[in-house]
Amino acid sequence: MDRTRIYGGLICIAVLICGLLFMIGVFKGSYIALAMPVTVITLTLLGLVFWIGYTIWSIKIEPPDEK
Repeated sequence: MDRTRIYGGLICIAVLICGLLFMIGVFKGSYIALAMPVTVITLTLLGLVFWIGYTIWSIKIEPPDEK
């Protein structure tokens, strides 16, 4: 079996386990089960926007040739 398929399968299993734990936490009324995913998503999006801004800020633009 290809190594990438094994990694893909492991990722799918991990996601299913995380989803199951999340649902258990939600049905038990745990605040942390809702707060942690929202925090992770928010920080991920903020990190992505920061990376885009840093890329735009640090790009080097060469002046056009005068030919």
